[in-house]
Amino acid sequence: MKKVFKILMWTVIALIFVGTFVYLFYNSKSKETVYELVTPETGDITRSTVLTGKIEPRDEIEIKPQISGIISEINVEPGDLVKEGDIIAKIKVIPEESQLSSAQNRVEVARISLDQSRTEYERTKSLYGKKFVSREEYEQSQSTYKKAQAEYDAAVDALSIVRDGISSLNAQQSNTLVRATIDGLILEVPVKVGTSVIQANTMNDGTTVAKIADMNNLIFKGKVDETEVGLLSQGMNTTVSIGALPDITPTAIIEYIAPKSTEENGSNTFEIKAAIQVPDSVQLRAGYSANAAIELNSAKNVLTIPESVIEWVGDSTFVYCLTDSVPAQKFERRNISTGLSDGIKIEVKSGIDKTARLRGNEVKD
Repeated sequence: MKKVFKILMWTVIALIFVGTFVYLFYNSKSKETVYELVTPETGDITRSTVLTGKIEPRDEIEIKPQISGIISEINVEPGDLVKEGDIIAKIKVIPEESQLSSAQNRVEVARISLDQSRTEYERTKSLYGKKFVSREEYEQSQSTYKKAQAEYDAAVDALSIVRDGISSLNAQQSNTLVRATIDGLILEVPVKVGTSVIQANTMNDGTTVAKIADMNNLIFKGKVDETEVGLLSQGMNTTVSIGALPDITPTAIIEYIAPKSTEENGSNTFEIKAAIQVPDSVQLRAGYSANAAIELNSAKNVLTIPESVIEWVGDSTFVYCLTDSVPAQKFERRNISTGLSDGIKIEVKSGIDKTARLRGNEVKD
């Protein structure tokens, strides 16, 4: 009985040992790696870029006064539409004492001269009527009187301009009236009643009373990276998308590419401007953030594969083509020539055809 028990015990031990050995043997063998298979396709590839920028008026006009003084009246506010010649604001002139005194003295002198010439003219006219003086003397007296009258009118007008900023002879052209120089929309009025303003001269730019722009003449202004600027040209079409107006995608035409780059965050970019074709039913605002999608290049009806199946070695590109699948997948490395890429798919110019089956991603258990 003991002998049988020992035999059974050693038999169980032997079976456990053999089973463990077999298990370890099979698990020590490397598992076969299986890959997804990718087939080339015929299709179109478009390379495009998206530029970030803003919607801006082509011309934003700063309206400045033609005379220094204090704003006494403002007739517009941001958002108002104005026509060329509309009065935007009025200025009250604060004359310098020396100029005012000089203008007043000129008026007084002119008045005295006018009184004298008038008296002389009336006397000569009376004598001429009685044939006591010649016609020549009468006409000379008349001319002197007219000149004196003209000088007095000019002196009074000069005083009015110095004191009030308004010409008494042509009030419509008064320098105290700040007028719109173009048709457009008032974007900004950076002054208020009581603000002192200065006219532009060689020493300063003058005070801006208002900013006006034609909102029917807008541009997209953005920047393109130096790696792509060579692919752009004037006249190219772009599609503009506006974050604030997702349903509106106006077309724009590139009309300007900067000849010189600017450095931003360690990279060189070039400014571009594109004229936006705004539909009559759409009202855009200055300063909208926008993106412009530009088609840089395209290839039609070409052989394409996913970029993910390509192996890059220096300037060379390779793919792995299936040569056998029984009992296991076998692949052959092939050199291919590539063309245009859109970042996902890439054009294959030579090296494989549409019948090739390429190694893709590894299949996970």
